[in-house]
Amino acid sequence: MKIKHICYLLLLVCIANSCNKKTEPPQLPKEIIPVLEPKEDIIEISTPYGNMYVWLYKATPLHRANFLKLAKDSFFKGTTFHRCVTNFVIQGGDPNSLDTDTTNDGSGGPPYTIPAEIRDTIKHDRGALGAARTDNPAKESSGSQFYICVSKSGTNFLNKNYTVFGMVMKGLEAIDLIVKQPQNKTNNRPFTDIKMNIKVLSKTLAQIKTEYGYVPRQ
Repeated sequence: MKIKHICYLLLLVCIANSCNKKTEPPQLPKEIIPVLEPKEDIIEISTPYGNMYVWLYKATPLHRANFLKLAKDSFFKGTTFHRCVTNFVIQGGDPNSLDTDTTNDGSGGPPYTIPAEIRDTIKHDRGALGAARTDNPAKESSGSQFYICVSKSGTNFLNKNYTVFGMVMKGLEAIDLIVKQPQNKTNNRPFTDIKMNIKVLSKTLAQIKTEYGYVPRQ
């Protein structure tokens, strides 16, 4: 075979190989690939008087994890704010408030308590989310009952006695409306059930700052 024929055949082989070779897409340098901001779990408390959006402190991990689990399990759906005290707190989270017996509200909850996670740096400021409890030496919290501080000056005498595990980022006006509803002065239970639903939302820190005007702490 003549040399020029050999060269021609080699050229055809090279062309065929180049056609069969897959072209790899260009790769972006790692340093310019955007990193997606992780999302945080926050709480939405829906009521007839508006919604509240709550940040749960990571410095109180047991209370945070418990509240998130209950919310995801729809534990609070249909429960009421069964105790509303002017310039003090609104309290809810008792599954007993689902029944028609108003005398047992405030005494129910899951069959466990949560070890106290009282932090000196977390106070009972207005909008603070705290864990209710019975009188016990270890200051262990109820498995589900909670309260939200109403007073604009805070409720400082509760500091170091109850676990605060969250803060209302947005929706304080709902608290003010709830606490004003007509109630039985003997037990501070509203005459009309103030039902709630609590669910978990996922937001980035940037979204939390933009949507709720809050910079998370702890």
